[in-house]
Amino acid sequence: MNAFLHHAENRGHVQAGWLDTKHSFSFGSWYDPKYMGVSVLRVINDDTIAAHHGFGTHPHENMEILTCVLEGTISHKDSMGNERQITAGEWQLMSAGTGVQHSEMNNGDTPVHMLQIWIHPDVQDAEPNYQQIQCNPHQQPNQWHLIVGPNDNAAMHIRQQAEVKTAVLKKDHLLAVEATQQVNYVHVISGAIQIEDQIVKAGDALLFAENSEIKALEDSQFIWFDLPQAKN
Repeated sequence: MNAFLHHAENRGHVQAGWLDTKHSFSFGSWYDPKYMGVSVLRVINDDTIAAHHGFGTHPHENMEILTCVLEGTISHKDSMGNERQITAGEWQLMSAGTGVQHSEMNNGDTPVHMLQIWIHPDVQDAEPNYQQIQCNPHQQPNQWHLIVGPNDNAAMHIRQQAEVKTAVLKKDHLLAVEATQQVNYVHVISGAIQIEDQIVKAGDALLFAENSEIKALEDSQFIWFDLPQAKN
């Protein structure tokens, strides 16, 4: 597999009143057949939600839905009986399974900035569940933080042979990428990094197959998706 740089400006940008969102992959009203996901990774939506607005109650099924709050606090409510606050530095994993209804609302006075990430499960029609953790990589920079994975070493368990890790890397520091699967996809939240000869800036992502090393060209935050080879 050759490396592929997904430039930030090639994301879909949708401004719909209270929601300003950038879609890494085709989603909702924005469709581009070149961007339909990577392996089992289907969605990365970079959402900014205005104060006192949000996503009303709506359904999902058979999807692993990971939320990373970067700024502000989002209020979650679902048909499993969970009513939770997710603040900056926290992560939520909702395994929709046979079906769940939920809402995500910004009840505060300032915007919420968050990432919504969808991963296809390897088990269909499982019982829905909810997990939430606090993991702010700014507090422990220059190392990987394993957010979700299929095994007990991960903070949250995902129904897929995939791992999601995050890091904040200070300028000129290095981090090794040592994959457990076949497909690597790094999405940069802020800053700029270098992987081999590729410069990956905020909003960009890089798809590559080989183990490698990440160098921070400036203070940077990013997410690494360690994914299985896509099935035909």
